[in-house]
Amino acid sequence: MTEQQTDTYRKVHFAVMAIEASAKKQSMSGQMMHKRLKAQGLIHGRLFRHYEMLHTQSLDWVIEDTIETLNNWEKESKEVL
Repeated sequence: MTEQQTDTYRKVHFAVMAIEASAKKQSMSGQMMHKRLKAQGLIHGRLFRHYEMLHTQSLDWVIEDTIETLNNWEKESKEVL
């Protein structure tokens, strides 16, 4: 496995963990959380882009940050419409 493949694997693994844990915290399916995060561009725009910083935090912190960011971005996108 190349270094780039390893880096991608780590980011994907981290994103899956964050999505599933956040979904559980919100009592929803991982599929629904994924759909909401994807609609706001948060999977690539936040979980992947800021992996280096985010993966050093506790899982609880990542869950809270993910949910708060999602709620804020969804609210902003509705206000723009």
